[in-house]
Amino acid sequence: MFHALLRGLCHGIDFIVMLTGKAASYMMPLLAGIVAFEVFSRYVLGSPTIWAYDLSLFLFGYITALGGAYAQQKRAHINVDILYLKVSPKAKSVFNLLGYALAIFFLIIIVKVSTGKLMEALEFDYRRQSEWAPPMHHFWVMMIIACALFIAQFFRDALNDIYYLATGTPLLKQKEGVHHGH
Repeated sequence: MFHALLRGLCHGIDFIVMLTGKAASYMMPLLAGIVAFEVFSRYVLGSPTIWAYDLSLFLFGYITALGGAYAQQKRAHINVDILYLKVSPKAKSVFNLLGYALAIFFLIIIVKVSTGKLMEALEFDYRRQSEWAPPMHHFWVMMIIACALFIAQFFRDALNDIYYLATGTPLLKQKEGVHHGH
């Protein structure tokens, strides 16, 4: 029963992170279109927009931040392999747990700072300092959501490694995303 509950939790996190990551990736063509339109508008029509630069910055931020947890899920982040590849699967799990704890600690700090920035942005109507001057509150909401997704993904990965250390068997089957030779 407990095993099934943990697996269900991991699958739920996997699903939410995957949906968010894929949704963020669908913003790439929109970003490319905005940049292409700005280049066309500026150099062909001789009339640059006041909004394309700010919007492209926001979209790039959304894509990278919201795609971070998905990259973690797919193991696409850079790893330092000097010691990691030479140790046993259980030692890898210990290394993973230390890394996850450190990452979660810093992500919690980012959530705290972003929450404060969100409150300030709402209270004082902070806007980007540009001719278009779009509001900034949405950016801080996105940062909080992106960090929460990253924390959830690290928590899921930590559950996987803790279960492996405790039982010697993987929580999830290899095809379900278990990593590091478990």
